[in-house]
Amino acid sequence: MLGPMLFQKIKICLALCRVNLSLFAACSAATGYFLASYRDFLTVLGPASAVFLLACGASALNQYQERDIDAKMERTYNRPLPSGLIVPGLALSFSLVLFVAGLVMLASTGGMRAMVLGSIAILWYNGVYTYLKRVTAFASVPGAAVGMIPPAIGWVTGGGELIDIRLAAICLIFFLWQVPHFWLLLLTHGAEYERAGLPSVTRYMSRTQIARISFAWIVAAAIAGLALPFYGSVRTPLVFYSLIITAAWLIWNGRALTWRKPLTLPGHALFWKLNIYLFLIMSFLSLENIVLHMP
Repeated sequence: MLGPMLFQKIKICLALCRVNLSLFAACSAATGYFLASYRDFLTVLGPASAVFLLACGASALNQYQERDIDAKMERTYNRPLPSGLIVPGLALSFSLVLFVAGLVMLASTGGMRAMVLGSIAILWYNGVYTYLKRVTAFASVPGAAVGMIPPAIGWVTGGGELIDIRLAAICLIFFLWQVPHFWLLLLTHGAEYERAGLPSVTRYMSRTQIARISFAWIVAAAIAGLALPFYGSVRTPLVFYSLIITAAWLIWNGRALTWRKPLTLPGHALFWKLNIYLFLIMSFLSLENIVLHMP
């Protein structure tokens, strides 16, 4: 009897943490670390794990904050809080424990600058962005700034300075990726946001307009990736050509967003391809720095 109960509790915790997104944040911190300095592969585990815990805590707190909205949306009504699998107070306590653990680990592995950046990320996501979502349909634009903080945490942990064009170049990609990452969901779930009482761009724009604007953001993210070699973030021809292929692949897959006829490519499918694009960028940059520093 203990086995199924334990499994259910673990399942609830994983759902509160939204592990896939939290792992993405941890990978972006690792990318920033490898770009700044490479000393030993295992040394990246500390800051990456700390960012993972903070991202998990931010997700859990966000679900606590938006449990009333989640209960009204088909995409989120079965999350742990609206479905009654966990009481709000316990979810709040769980998020606070994750925050404390993440910040303590960040301070011990990355120093005060890294801990301050982690605190800013929490305040911006759970304070500013979560509030703006209830106020404006365009909250995703300022909210996208949160995506730039994990690679910056990794960068300063690796010994880099915050004022560096290479850091700005990689952070720009994360910012540009974050906006269409949310807007593509509106192509599938926009009506749900409206029914839940949230301001949504679907009230002001047609599905075709949203698709074309999303495509513009996607192209911008692809171009930002191609610009990395000009800022010294890419040093080998193999990675440079890989960036060209990856950017062309992303733009080609997003071309249906510009068609006049009804979209044949669901926003959800392109949503995942956009995630794959960013994961490939992180992989290329990290592996290049690992290989170049191998004895």
